[in-house]
Amino acid sequence: MRKFSPEYLRRTREGMWEDSRAALAPLSLSDRARILDAGAGTGELARVLDEESPAEVVCLDADPDLLAVARAETGLDAVAGDALRPPVADGAFDLVVCQALLVNLPDPTAALRTFADLSTDLVAAIEPDNADVGVDSTVEREVALERQVREAYIEGVETDVALGERLVSSFREAGLAEVETRRYYHRKLVEPPYDEAALSAAARKASGAGLADHETELRRALSADEYDALRREWREMGRAVVEAMQDGTYRRAEVVPFDVVVGRVRSGGE
Repeated sequence: MRKFSPEYLRRTREGMWEDSRAALAPLSLSDRARILDAGAGTGELARVLDEESPAEVVCLDADPDLLAVARAETGLDAVAGDALRPPVADGAFDLVVCQALLVNLPDPTAALRTFADLSTDLVAAIEPDNADVGVDSTVEREVALERQVREAYIEGVETDVALGERLVSSFREAGLAEVETRRYYHRKLVEPPYDEAALSAAARKASGAGLADHETELRRALSADEYDALRREWREMGRAVVEAMQDGTYRRAEVVPFDVVVGRVRSGGE
């Protein structure tokens, strides 16, 4: 499984669930008693679960560095462990949920089977469809380059990062019933006045650091010459973004679709 830094998770999840939490309605959070956030990372989703539910929320993650951040920033219980072999008892929760975890696992269905054993009621997954991301920018070259990077990344990554409708199939294959799905759109807007996160993101484009986050995956899909050419174009684009920000003319909008899928654990007789 890929490792992520706390900074990367903050950048990619910043502002998620800030405007609307209606897509979480099928999780029946107000009725929960004990929730496990599997692959909790730095705890962004766990914080929302804690705010929306009276339940005890527990964070589970295999990365002790991420888990330490989650524990410090949320004050919630945290357990170190692999989501496929969690050190918790079967049936210890009435909801097991993950966000942007299954797209990083080689066998999402196996993970869902594990989650079904841990839950007495519901299993939920909130997963991005990276093939359907939309970007618009006042720096015209940015749109085409981001599309090129996204397509190469999807080709080079070793897991399915664009599950889409296959996520529902995985739920059913895992033996979950009454599967329900809805789509949530995480919208990110950059416009004047620019905050520190936007300025940092622009600087990372100009230095090539943003592209380096996915270098391993991109090099699987691109030749050495293609990757080097892409990196040069990416950095040039980044410098154009920085210049436009200095002029106060830069605007960027990104929409990342997330599929929220919920299934019910079958009782022993079913």
